[in-house]
Amino acid sequence: MAQDQTLKPIEILLVEDNPGDVQLTREALEEGNLLVNLSVMNDGAEAMAFLHRRGEHADAPAPDLILLDLNLPKKSGREVLQEIKADADLKCIPVVVLTTSEAEADIVSTYGLHANCYITKPVDIDQFIKIVQLLEQFWFTIVKLPSLGNGVCGA
Repeated sequence: MAQDQTLKPIEILLVEDNPGDVQLTREALEEGNLLVNLSVMNDGAEAMAFLHRRGEHADAPAPDLILLDLNLPKKSGREVLQEIKADADLKCIPVVVLTTSEAEADIVSTYGLHANCYITKPVDIDQFIKIVQLLEQFWFTIVKLPSLGNGVCGA
């Protein structure tokens, strides 16, 4: 199901410090059928500045989906997730943890912090691209999300 090109693009925030994974994600989204604007933050502190529209991110778009790595510099993915889900203005934004960790403790702790899903990054490049495209399809053609146009999810 292709998105009408007259609509505004889907806003995805990728919080990832690995340049290779950033490039693969970008390529996978470009191959998809949806109009996507991908914003990339390389550390947790910068991601929170983006989400709160502070400093150079004052005009940042509100993301429709956040793809979050757990192992980040400055502020871990766990800390970012905890802050997002504790914030009334951000908590409704779906957060997909996309990480290399297969540790049960990481899976349990991120769901405990209200991650919307947890995916271990495949090592195979083609599989990684397929996963990103399936995420895009699932979150934007199957799932019904709240309209976050005013930036508030509610208390």
